[in-house]
Amino acid sequence: MTFFSAALLAATFTRAITSVETVDPVQAQSTYDCHAVLLLYETPLEIDYTARPYRIKPGVCELPEISADALKYTFKMVPSTPLTAHDVKRTLERLMDPENPSPGHWTMKRVKSVTVLDDKTFTVELKTRQHVFPWMLTMAFCAIRGPSGEATGPYRLKSWWRNYEIVFERNPDWRGWALSEDGGRNAFDRIRYIVVNDVTTQWLMFLKGEVDFMGEIARDNWGAVMDCDGRLHGSLAAKGVQLHGGAPANEIRYLGMNMNDPVLGKNKKLRQALSCAFDFPTWKLFYNNSISEATGPVPSTIEGYSPMPFEYSFNLKKARRLLAEAGYPNGIDPATGRRLKLTLAIGRPTQDSREAGELLASFYARIGVKLELRFQTWHAFLNSISKGNVQLFMLAWVADYPDAENFLQLFYSKNMSPGPNHSRYSNPEFDAEYEKGLMALTAEERNVHWRRCQEIIREDCPWIFTHITKNYTLVNGRVRNYQSHDFPYGQERHYRTSDK
Repeated sequence: MTFFSAALLAATFTRAITSVETVDPVQAQSTYDCHAVLLLYETPLEIDYTARPYRIKPGVCELPEISADALKYTFKMVPSTPLTAHDVKRTLERLMDPENPSPGHWTMKRVKSVTVLDDKTFTVELKTRQHVFPWMLTMAFCAIRGPSGEATGPYRLKSWWRNYEIVFERNPDWRGWALSEDGGRNAFDRIRYIVVNDVTTQWLMFLKGEVDFMGEIARDNWGAVMDCDGRLHGSLAAKGVQLHGGAPANEIRYLGMNMNDPVLGKNKKLRQALSCAFDFPTWKLFYNNSISEATGPVPSTIEGYSPMPFEYSFNLKKARRLLAEAGYPNGIDPATGRRLKLTLAIGRPTQDSREAGELLASFYARIGVKLELRFQTWHAFLNSISKGNVQLFMLAWVADYPDAENFLQLFYSKNMSPGPNHSRYSNPEFDAEYEKGLMALTAEERNVHWRRCQEIIREDCPWIFTHITKNYTLVNGRVRNYQSHDFPYGQERHYRTSDK
């Protein structure tokens, strides 16, 4: 290795990802899109990197002044930003534009107008109260591009070889470096994302020092990472590897049901039967006991979670009874005289996802239902869900902000795909409770409505709640200032290298 290449490697933070489809903020759909977007651009407000519980801090805007009726927000740009109020207005209105379809359009549905008062001041007026509105301004959808679309964030796009790698180079003019304790001197000069779909391959690359970060530990490698006491294996600790996390994440994994599907959509007892047939104890063993049970649409880590018992957790006897009441005794479809056949769409056809799909199929075989697996590339999978061309689909929702509303809005009828309501769920009673929650002035009042929303979803079963992940991350010892974060997009700006 030459001196130049060694120096280049030392100043580069490398991680494996699945893919980045876009760096256009309003089109960012996957978590990896969001990672890339928030390296290039800043948002009006930010989630504090170090604060727990999570809180909002200024981004390119100061924290807003909020009117007494909570309908008008007045923002001032921070003095150090080159961006103006006009840039923010242009971005938010682009996100609001129905002629510019965006998966983040839902974030601006309650915005009535954005008005520039001067270059450094603007107001946002809401149609109705929305207590989470400031949190939405921390999201990648709201990232602000310069007047010509240029990046003004901590990094600039250096190169992009689709489906192979994307490289970002540090922007020396970014205002945030001067505000950091070390003036940004020890920040990574480059951030490199390389596309590696298989987690086992990612693991081997991590062991070789080819990547600095592992955000997911493959099931087959669990024993090589954790000892019998649940601590980092000594061989890795000796190399300086850091293990972070272990707490339940602000995220839920689920099997979504297309409520427009003629078989699933109008048959609540069938959906309930499928939920009862999901064998969480076996599923947990499959994941090396590294997951938590999900008993509803909101994780227990989130403000507004309701700890009510779930009536349709694993119970084979109940599953068979409900299946018969749904019109499919012993799993037989009376229309065909054969086993009821359902189709599950899965993105990323890895060995792990195939084994998970086969395990799910075995659960439903117990009640006489045949589950067919259809694997797609990630991009094709998301398109199929967005267009409603699926019956069942395996997906996760990672919180955008720490409030129950962020999960419950996945069931609001006005958020149907291409918005976040991928199940195309519609229930007037749910919508009414959700809207009352948005209008509530206090957390106590909101949580009454959030609890009722969760009761409705638990009963209707538009999802099969599979699990809540526990965040375990492995980080190369040369990476400093890393913290586990439920909202990690663009957080590489905070990392420091000991190699400089």
